[in-house]
Amino acid sequence: MNKAVNFLKECVSELKKSTWLSRKEVIQSTILVGIVVALTSAYVSGIDFGLTRVLGLLVGGR
Repeated sequence: MNKAVNFLKECVSELKKSTWLSRKEVIQSTILVGIVVALTSAYVSGIDFGLTRVLGLLVGGR
């Protein structure tokens, strides 16, 4: 039990040494991540759609 308490104390100590982002930086980072995810998903969807169409024409499916 003593090891667990020491571990938690060390965790708290290390977290106090950390520098945290400001609210503005967190919001900006979140928006940026959302934009990157949207662009990446659009790119992958476009590639998927295009390959599906090309393979459909080559194989003779719908």
